[in-house]
Amino acid sequence: MRMGMFLRNSGPASTRSTITDCAKAADTMGIDDLWVLDHIAIPPDEAEGSGGRYVDPLATLAFAAGMTSHVRLGVSVLIAPYRAALPTAKWLASIQELSGGRLCVGFGVGWMAAEFNALGVDRTRRGVITDETLRFIHQCFANDEVELNGQRFLFKPRPQRPTILIGGAPENAIPRAAELADGWMPMNLDAAQIREHATDLSARMSAAGKPKPEIIPLIHLPLDDIGAAAERLRELGEAGATGIDHPGRYSDVNEFSRNAESLLEAKVRAGY
Repeated sequence: MRMGMFLRNSGPASTRSTITDCAKAADTMGIDDLWVLDHIAIPPDEAEGSGGRYVDPLATLAFAAGMTSHVRLGVSVLIAPYRAALPTAKWLASIQELSGGRLCVGFGVGWMAAEFNALGVDRTRRGVITDETLRFIHQCFANDEVELNGQRFLFKPRPQRPTILIGGAPENAIPRAAELADGWMPMNLDAAQIREHATDLSARMSAAGKPKPEIIPLIHLPLDDIGAAAERLRELGEAGATGIDHPGRYSDVNEFSRNAESLLEAKVRAGY
């Protein structure tokens, strides 16, 4: 069971010094995964909590890669329709190369109409754009030479493709993950719901000749009650989860480290 935490790239904690201190703390304490989130154009009426401050997720991971050695670095989730496919593939390859193969990318279709409006992207095509982007990224990591818009070009560096997970509602995310990814990032689902869809995804992945999927739910554990947190972890593991993404807030590295210690204690008590 992988223990993952948010590395806050939004709001007051998204300063250079706090990101640096928390990334280093996670790397030395044994946290498995650090996750950042993706927003690009928050309107004023949606800015409560963050103040509209969002450091780009891929820039944050590239920054964190240079100061860590062990922790896996991920996006929960990168909104595919917000970014052109080729520059996105280049970002991912560069972070994967410079991090020594520690990148994991969750992809989502997005939901906030204001962001699609600001970008001039047709929100009704977000699923189609996401699939096209994912297929192109697979092409890039499988070939030194790639073609786009009738132009052949070299795609280098070309490290091993990062793990790709799909976020979103299961009715769309499960088929997309089975075809184009390595696993699923559910949100706001309990263990029973995860079990049902994990069984479906595993069967689809097996039929496609793929390994057992990673399933990493976004879930807030009750860290003020380690026993309850451990029980929740056991339930999630029995349901098919292979890790968690804990989105807890913190104001500084001391609070971040306390949260990390509690997560790791819950993992031990759960028997993982």
